[in-house]
Amino acid sequence: MKVPFSGTREGEAPLTWGQRLMWRAVHLMGPSQSFLNCPWVLPVYGKRDLSSVLNALGRMLERHEGLRTTFHDTPHGPVQRVARSGELTVELAQAGPEGPLGTANRIAAELGTTVFAHGEDLPLRCVVVLSGDRPRALALVFSHLAVDYQALSLVSAEWRALLRGDDLPPPEWQPMEQAALEGEGSFLERSRRSIRYWRSVLETVPLDVFDHPPGEPEEQRFIEVGMESVALAVAAERLAERLKISTTSVVIAACATVLAVVSGRPRAVMQLVHSNRRDPRTQSLVATVGQDGLLVLDLPDTGFTDTCLATHRSALLAYRNAHYDPFEMQAMREEIGRIRGREPDLDAFFNDRRGDGTWPNLPRLSPDQDLTPLTAKTHTYVTNAWPGVRFKVFFTLGTAPDTGQLSLIIDTAYLSRETARAMLLAVETLLVRSLTQDVPIAAVRDLTPVT
Repeated sequence: MKVPFSGTREGEAPLTWGQRLMWRAVHLMGPSQSFLNCPWVLPVYGKRDLSSVLNALGRMLERHEGLRTTFHDTPHGPVQRVARSGELTVELAQAGPEGPLGTANRIAAELGTTVFAHGEDLPLRCVVVLSGDRPRALALVFSHLAVDYQALSLVSAEWRALLRGDDLPPPEWQPMEQAALEGEGSFLERSRRSIRYWRSVLETVPLDVFDHPPGEPEEQRFIEVGMESVALAVAAERLAERLKISTTSVVIAACATVLAVVSGRPRAVMQLVHSNRRDPRTQSLVATVGQDGLLVLDLPDTGFTDTCLATHRSALLAYRNAHYDPFEMQAMREEIGRIRGREPDLDAFFNDRRGDGTWPNLPRLSPDQDLTPLTAKTHTYVTNAWPGVRFKVFFTLGTAPDTGQLSLIIDTAYLSRETARAMLLAVETLLVRSLTQDVPIAAVRDLTPVT
């Protein structure tokens, strides 16, 4: 069935910096660009009929121009084109034995395996999951060219009000306004500062993530190994409170330490996916705003406490220099490649997808309760595989509110799936052990054997 929408305006504008970053990633990944799709599920609150659910979905499209945008290459560069009106095709599906939300999660994952035709398709697909004739959930997948995970949190926050038919104030900031702002002099100077910082790092950084040459990869070369660990989340919260830093910084510190141990280097270099929403105007913007910061962490000769504090400082520096024109950044990286013989390999990443950096539904434990028994409940699993996504190491902290959901994408030509599993468990062990002792960096390799 068709869901019509009619917005207040149409238009064409250059891509925002966030869109430019995704535009380049889409074209680099080719057939594997489905990795950049964003599956999402919205529950249907209350006893709503199908008509009211579809009407709320249409209002969502009308409110947010990024959801009715297509992306086009032109002789003057890529542009975004906002449609004033149109229709979204929506499918219907009955809930399976896993229940409506479980069915919606499964369907959303399936929708995410198909790439978008960005010049033709609206940047979202939708299936309404029914129990009988009653809608219970929406299974969606969005293009990362149109949204980031902060934007999806905004969509979720307003979804209940849209279902009720509430008269919401229109968003004051849309992607075309963001693109215009980023063309102003102050933003261009900010971009130049960020690029100068990156250049200072790239002039001396190692050319490769790993010193060893690639071996024979698995049939699906790039795999994602996941871990769910309540112990990791509780330990990260306790350490963050003790050190007066964020849980994000604590988990980055553990991941960077393990990466440095595996690579056999005292320095970890990672790109940090950053939301870039400090500007109040972007707080209600449904678009992809995030960009990558560049973390450089020299491991101290002392213990993990100092590593956490050093990571926090280095992450703040990375975030301050994570707002730039990706096209200008790529030109600088290519120039460094000509000077050094080739571009440095920066294919190590960390992404915290939690909207507010918390786990709101963790079990209540006494402040001094030993977390070691909790680690027995930790489990790991292979969750995804792709033929080519251009990452060697990609840590992701997931959005589960009741457990530490950490995953690791690896290039199996460099790391085995057992090594990936060992790295995730090493992160957990390092965080839990650090609650009772300041673990020396030299001892990290012994926490969990990593080959």
